[in-house]
Amino acid sequence: MSNERTPSELPPAAAFRPGELVDYGPGAIVSRSLVKQKGGNVTLFAFDAGQELSEHTSPFDALVQVIDGELTLTIGGTPVLARTGDLVLMPADVPHGLRASSRAKMLLTMIR
Repeated sequence: MSNERTPSELPPAAAFRPGELVDYGPGAIVSRSLVKQKGGNVTLFAFDAGQELSEHTSPFDALVQVIDGELTLTIGGTPVLARTGDLVLMPADVPHGLRASSRAKMLLTMIR
């Protein structure tokens, strides 16, 4: 088994404020991959108010951390309101989507 790592976009051994690593775009969803490795990915998103990701599934668990603003995630048909500082687990193979009630930033950690 190989221990090869895909280089991340962030340099190691440095401190960052996630909310400062991606800017809002008018009427847009902006994303930035921070870490991409065999065991999982970490992606930062910025949503302008009213933007949404349509319902989909993933074969992996994913952890959402709201960095700024407010999002409504729908997981298995159940709406979950998540605000700045909240964490939400989205289980593998369960349909999920989201809508930004206001401008919002989130960190998505996909666990393989």
